[in-house]
Amino acid sequence: MIRSTTVICVRHKGKTAMAADGQVTMGQTILKQTAQKIRRLAKGDVLAGFAGATSDAFALFTRFEIKLEEYRGNLSRSAIELAKDWRMEKSLRQLDALLVVANAENSLLISGTGDVVEPDDGIIAIGSGGPYALAAARAVIRHTDLGAREIAAEALGISAGICVYTNNEIMVEEL
Repeated sequence: MIRSTTVICVRHKGKTAMAADGQVTMGQTILKQTAQKIRRLAKGDVLAGFAGATSDAFALFTRFEIKLEEYRGNLSRSAIELAKDWRMEKSLRQLDALLVVANAENSLLISGTGDVVEPDDGIIAIGSGGPYALAAARAVIRHTDLGAREIAAEALGISAGICVYTNNEIMVEEL
């Protein structure tokens, strides 16, 4: 299976930043090093990132974008409706990916089990290197005055130094 890993979303000092590495793997083989795992949706007001099976993630991006249009950009409602469809519709149940979505006010993790989670501390990380990036972001945020963009990039860089499925080709988007 072709998999994409590590995305982190950091909300800090009134900004929201999402960072992703560029690595795509099939088993233990690197297929691509510069994949774009973050998209701007809803006329640029929403960031969405994915980890997991790449084709599944693209299908979910499309579904989420439709939900955003249907619910007039309401991020929370769109995320809940996508999670509900993902869990209930037979054709979607087998999708193997996670989404992180964010706007200026909220950041959410959406899973295929019907979960929509908003972090207490404003930091979400998914994928193979997600736990490392999450830990790094939490440490960096406590001990520096860096902004959301810099924290997300630094956390992902630390994760890339630990996780073999995460690389240093880091892309960052900020709202």
